[in-house]
Amino acid sequence: MTDLAPPAATPLYQLTQLSRTFSKGGVVVNAVRDVDLVINRGEMVSLEGPSGSGKSTLLQLLGALDSPSSGSIRFDDRDLGGLDDRELTRIRAEDIGFVFQHFNLIPTLTAQENVEIAMFPNHVHAHERAERATELLNQVGLGHRLDHLPSRLSGGEQQRVANARALANRPSVIIADEPTGNLDSDTAKEVMDTLSSLRASSDVTIVLATHDEDVAGVTDRRVRMRDGAIRDEAA
Repeated sequence: MTDLAPPAATPLYQLTQLSRTFSKGGVVVNAVRDVDLVINRGEMVSLEGPSGSGKSTLLQLLGALDSPSSGSIRFDDRDLGGLDDRELTRIRAEDIGFVFQHFNLIPTLTAQENVEIAMFPNHVHAHERAERATELLNQVGLGHRLDHLPSRLSGGEQQRVANARALANRPSVIIADEPTGNLDSDTAKEVMDTLSSLRASSDVTIVLATHDEDVAGVTDRRVRMRDGAIRDEAA
């Protein structure tokens, strides 16, 4: 009996000669330079490099938070550079989840409410918001802390709330900027284990920027950047 071939990889992102330049004090800064990159659905990809290497700017472009100066960036077969602000806002609300280094939780809201608030722009009914938030917080092991404020959660627990919030609207991709940057190594491993588990259960693509070798080591593909360009890639 012939083994079935694995399913063909399906691109979620296709970047072609993508560049982003800024003018700073009369000097042109090439933050991202001529990047060619394909990120497939379901992949976990790390962007690595020193400060100023371009990885944060590239994340902003992938998250539809910024527009390219030249080249193209296609997301789910849509050219992000050709969309208006309203269309980009809808993509950010429905298709992309964001995780930040400083968690960005609202201190006066409970863990459950912090997850629910991500669903407000999409006009999700209150009952469905509560149900979805509870489901996600249970997935990240915080079902017993639904009513806790961020101040009553550890750093790792706050990051797990942020991870759950990023998945609230069932996005195609999570964009994570240094998601373990403020955590000790044991907690960072715990957070990455949670992200890997969420990726498997939610079939979501994850693109993260990191300085941490251990974090990058658990991703499917490592993209190393320097001076705005991709230096090399490794599986």
